[in-house]
Amino acid sequence: MDKTTVLQVSNLHKSYQETEVLKGIDLTVQASEVVVILGPSGCGKSTFLRCLNGLETFEQGDIALDGQILDPQKTSWHQIRQKIGMVFQSYDLFPNMTVMENILLGPTKAQKRDPKQVAEQALALLTRVGLSDKQHVYPRTLSGGQKQRIAIVRALCMNPEIMLFDEVTASLDPEMVREVLEVILDLANDGMTMLIVTHEMNFARKVADRIVFMDAGKIVEEQKPEDFFMQPQSSRAQQFLNVFNF
Repeated sequence: MDKTTVLQVSNLHKSYQETEVLKGIDLTVQASEVVVILGPSGCGKSTFLRCLNGLETFEQGDIALDGQILDPQKTSWHQIRQKIGMVFQSYDLFPNMTVMENILLGPTKAQKRDPKQVAEQALALLTRVGLSDKQHVYPRTLSGGQKQRIAIVRALCMNPEIMLFDEVTASLDPEMVREVLEVILDLANDGMTMLIVTHEMNFARKVADRIVFMDAGKIVEEQKPEDFFMQPQSSRAQQFLNVFNF
């Protein structure tokens, strides 16, 4: 049975003043699909993710979520971000709030949900990522890996339809990277629809249903992980993978 298309991007263009960063991106994402976006720094990967949930405007093209066109000027991006969750390099946890208070803020304020029910969901998720004992502590007492796992739980408590991950391990020590990637891999196994920007090549190969390789603001090629890593079609992808000894 065909999977449902949840996200459709057509001819997306984005510029910063005279510099065109995205030069006509076309991408279709199916329900429960994990798409990993690879490419050199500065090629537009993070900008693309930020356009998807309205953190960046775009000048041309269409983004459709569940068939609904998201107008960059008229769309209520506040509501769309409840459906398209995003986790960044920086954790952005409020230092004056406990872990649980950080998690409860969005669902109770933006979605007007019952605090008790959200707290139950939050505790279940914290337990799942091995941090149930940290619910009443403040972020300053946590490691970078723990903070990033909390940031993921916070996003998941909004019950998003799609999750975007933008280099979530980039600022972590190597020993903390694994614990965060294991959480994302667990979400993939559960069927969460995800777009992931990462430089962790082995993780990309393991978690992705499809690799999208970008360069200079364009999608250069799309392949299944094994095909991409073993037989990249473009010379630019070959050069990129050589840096990582693939």
